[in-house]
Amino acid sequence: MKKKIKFVDLYAQYKNHKKLIDNSIKKIILKSDFINGQSVKRFEDNFKKKLKINYCITTNNGTDSLYIAMKSLNLKKDQEVITSAHTWISSSSSITQAGGRPVFCDTYEDTFNIDVDQIKKKINKKTAGIIVVHLYGQPCNISEIVKLAKKNKMWIIEDCAQSHFAKYKNKFTGTFGDFGSFSFYPSKNLGAYGDAGALVTNNKRLYKKALVFSKHGGFKKNQHLIEGTNSRMDGLQGAILDIKLKYIDKYNLKRLNIARLYSKLLYDVGDIETPKIIENRDHVFHLYVIKTKKRDKLKKFLLQNNISCSIHYPKCLPKLAAYKKYKFKVDSYRNALKNQKKILSLPIYPELEKNKVKYICKKIKEFFS
Repeated sequence: MKKKIKFVDLYAQYKNHKKLIDNSIKKIILKSDFINGQSVKRFEDNFKKKLKINYCITTNNGTDSLYIAMKSLNLKKDQEVITSAHTWISSSSSITQAGGRPVFCDTYEDTFNIDVDQIKKKINKKTAGIIVVHLYGQPCNISEIVKLAKKNKMWIIEDCAQSHFAKYKNKFTGTFGDFGSFSFYPSKNLGAYGDAGALVTNNKRLYKKALVFSKHGGFKKNQHLIEGTNSRMDGLQGAILDIKLKYIDKYNLKRLNIARLYSKLLYDVGDIETPKIIENRDHVFHLYVIKTKKRDKLKKFLLQNNISCSIHYPKCLPKLAAYKKYKFKVDSYRNALKNQKKILSLPIYPELEKNKVKYICKKIKEFFS
């Protein structure tokens, strides 16, 4: 295939909804409804309704959402927050920015999600809460983590940046903890045309605290009850997301079907391990991640054959230079360390044609033969 297969093709999705999106952008410009406004309010209402949750606050991005959640939960200086050792840095950097100390926890080797038994070993008197990450689109064992948090009087923030409308036992991720945090970065399952995020909760008190904090510390302009931050969704992003929200179930089903095709075609190919889906968990495949000991050579081969691929994430967080000061015992994150050397993300997006998936798999088989 001479034409390059993109890792994500955002323009293909735009073309499918071009008229709706263009008209909505035009309306925003005509009304100068650029910050918050009607389009954002409409998206907030529809998003929380679809999630079956009481409150939604839109933000500038997903990282802001995590930070605002922790400030609203009164995270104190040097209190500890447990999170996954293998994920994107927002899950941990927001902890330190909110004044806390990240405590990394190993992951399960097969699902990449945080290991519940390892969480138990990390809890002490300084532990304030847990940020769980539903990595790659598969829910973690959230019901057990909720029990653990209640027992130890800790709060839970769910990082749902990759799990839009994934379900655990028929309940959406983001609706189990004290807060659910979402990113609408353009490549997400539900993506904006720039940075955007949201916080959801069923707790009215926490909702009000987060709302005030996100808007310079006040409900009304020039009335600042506290010092807050400035994190608001653009009207353009609200309008675009509200259109795309209507199609999210269709998008997610297409991702699942693509993932199934990959897994079928890559079954028993070389030493490849395809994603494991756990019972009672609906994986929405933000990423389709395989594992192989020949990862680096396979990646190079695919790129040479015009197939885009990536690594999410090449270094587990305790190994990053940003956390050198904490002197973490890196060898205590055994599964995260193992996985970081073997993972490879293959192209996946709703508009990816079957013939391209078949071509990718054909090339992978060619590599292993």
